[in-house]
Amino acid sequence: MRKISLFIATSLDGYIAKPNDDLSFLKLVEKEGEDYGYAEFTDTIDTLIIGRRTYDYVLKEIGSSHYDNGKRDVYVITRTERPQIGRTIFYTGNITELVKRLKSEKGKNIYCDGGAQVINELLKNDLIDELIISVIPVLLGNGTRLFKDGRPEQILEFIEAKTFDTGLTQLHYKRKK
Repeated sequence: MRKISLFIATSLDGYIAKPNDDLSFLKLVEKEGEDYGYAEFTDTIDTLIIGRRTYDYVLKEIGSSHYDNGKRDVYVITRTERPQIGRTIFYTGNITELVKRLKSEKGKNIYCDGGAQVINELLKNDLIDELIISVIPVLLGNGTRLFKDGRPEQILEFIEAKTFDTGLTQLHYKRKK
């Protein structure tokens, strides 16, 4: 069975975006030639799930090829129906049903890249198998929280922690079965 992994960055105080979906704090740890394991991780996936606001931000800042590289399916979770663009599908249905269907199909693993609403819906339904969280050395004080209230408690198994000279610490956990 395919697994679904969260690979995301957060501030030390638990925010994945500043107000107005601002991700500029990620630039604090940008370093030439350092991708914090992102390319290695994305080699293990062929499907990506992302919230529409995160998708729109990345589209504006980086471009659509960041997600749809022609080698993977991209599901943008949205309330507004839009036609498919390349391998990017704008999905308006039940996200739990989508993930259960995707997990049952053959293929590589599935990557959840946010946003917070998508992550927390998947956590509520115990659908995230692995969490790779990069902690950026900054206290933002406000913004979009990575973890929302109202989820059941989940015990995780520690895999590893990596530290980088930029001050970023990457925590890797998997769901205890």
